[in-house]
Amino acid sequence: MKSSTNILPLFFTLFFLTSVTLTAQNFKDLDVSPMDAAAYPSSHRVSKKLVKVIYSRPQLKGRTVVSLAPNNKVWRTGANEATEITFFKDVTFGTKKVTAGTYSLFTIPGEKEWTVIVNTDVDVWGAYSYNKKNDIARITVPVTEGKDYLEPFSIAFDDNGTMHLGWGTLRIAVPISE
Repeated sequence: MKSSTNILPLFFTLFFLTSVTLTAQNFKDLDVSPMDAAAYPSSHRVSKKLVKVIYSRPQLKGRTVVSLAPNNKVWRTGANEATEITFFKDVTFGTKKVTAGTYSLFTIPGEKEWTVIVNTDVDVWGAYSYNKKNDIARITVPVTEGKDYLEPFSIAFDDNGTMHLGWGTLRIAVPISE
């Protein structure tokens, strides 16, 4: 009897370890609109950033920009959750002063210009709960056309801290400075 009592805890331990190992190997497939980040300064070797943007990257897949980000409607500036922008220092966003912190980044696309919005609501899905009363900065920037075609929605910073949004051949530039 004593030997079977010693085997029972060993059996349960092996069963538990096997079941944990099996479920730990179930990895989720790549998201259709994968999450990405862009920061300024862009160099990965610079640890003190001025700004960082976390967003999801929808793909055009034969569709038009305006069908996915309709003109004159508030857009989450990406896919899935609303895009978040973190300023690690107080900045000037276009011509508006913004204090350091994390905010959501919404846009209102237009044919010739886009309105870019910094809003205090964070951790929100899409633009469904967008509340204009929580805007702290709104700027309007012109739309230009790029030479290269971008299948995924993309955000990047240049060496001057200007944030560039691009999709298809559409381009907008948002000045950010200390």
